Amino acid sequence: MNAERFPGSCPDISETWAALQSQLPIIPIRTDADYQQMLRVASSLTECLNGNDKDPLADLHTIVADLIGHWKSHNVMLPNAEPREVLRHLLITHGLKQKDLAGIASPTVVSDILAGRRAISKKVAKALAVRFQTDVSAFL
Repeated sequence: MNAERFPGSCPDISETWAALQSQLPIIPIRTDADYQQMLRVASSLTECLNGNDKDPLADLHTIVADLIGHWKSHNVMLPNAEPREVLRHLLITHGLKQKDLAGIASPTVVSDILAGRRAISKKVAKALAVRFQTDVSAFL
């Protein structure tokens, strides 16, 4: 990034950012706690805006909403359930059908897993974890 584009020097921008964060904690969402905090920030901004999309805070609200949306699209909350129910939940959440997992397991195998006739193998569990960007332990 070209430093000449900034309206001030990096130390000035750093101080301004720190001052803003002391009043309004805008952070990258890395954990569920960060996610909950950003939901509170978004809620507060929504109340301040009161439907006025011309308010200078509208852009800030959009940035916070984008952070939340990105987190939600990459971090589906998994139920505390049997592995087959976790898989069922993820299929529904992502709008997928059994055949959409053909690169991981055949539709027959997926059907057997969902029906409880077959356990999820370690190989399939690893592939599902990669596909759904979650921990492999959810499927074992």
